[in-house]
Amino acid sequence: MKKLGLLIIILMLSATAWGYFKAKPNTAIEKLTLTGSSTVAPLAAEIAKRFESLYPNVRVDVQTGGSSRGINDTRSGLANIGMASRALKKNESELFSYTIALDGISIIIHQANPVISLDKQQIIDIYTGKIVNWQDVGGNDAPITVVNKAAGRSTLELFLHYFGLKNTQVKPHVVIGDNQQGIKTVSGNPNAIGYVSVGSAEYEATHNVPIKLLPLEGITASVENVRQRNFPLSRPLNLITREAATGIAKTFIEFARSTQVNDLIEAQYFVPVEN
Repeated sequence: MKKLGLLIIILMLSATAWGYFKAKPNTAIEKLTLTGSSTVAPLAAEIAKRFESLYPNVRVDVQTGGSSRGINDTRSGLANIGMASRALKKNESELFSYTIALDGISIIIHQANPVISLDKQQIIDIYTGKIVNWQDVGGNDAPITVVNKAAGRSTLELFLHYFGLKNTQVKPHVVIGDNQQGIKTVSGNPNAIGYVSVGSAEYEATHNVPIKLLPLEGITASVENVRQRNFPLSRPLNLITREAATGIAKTFIEFARSTQVNDLIEAQYFVPVEN
């Protein structure tokens, strides 16, 4: 008799639980797709992890491909949010831009290279093929390996603009995509020269990767000088939307611009912005 009563209770509880779960609607998973800048992407991915921990019904997919991809995907609706490591251009003024951090662009060479600085004209001459040996700028008697960024990368656009060059004038030996490729190429070749994110380069240089950052206009390439707005080749790291952000995209952008992620920004050697 006791066993029968216990069985009835179990069945009643099971029926109640089944009715609860059956009546309770499934919580829909919201998805956000971010595409674009390889400089912004690692930071956005870390922000996304923290965001998902606070909003468990949201999944954030972060894809790289360059700032141009981020702009184009945002315009076409392929991405909810684009990532661009530069300001919007005049012909992109219909888009909305939200700065989440600041960065700079640094010339990098191998740590073993005895050169400690290059002036603006020397860098121009190296990249246009007028100077082809390190000996001509105070280095070893060795051919210079010029590393350039691929088309569509905002780092390339800003580099060209700053030095007053067209990409057709540049004579590269190696063309790379993201910052890590550039750092890997230069750290593996004592005669290479390239340019990458200040934040990425300083992080790697302080973690035993054999590269060094060259000053620009006599100013040390460092996160601190980007922070102080002293470094001449600096840029904003932006999230981009086609229309004014709403819904979960707005919530994510506000989170990415809040003090809740300053530690993530600084961990990647970027500079948080005051909003």
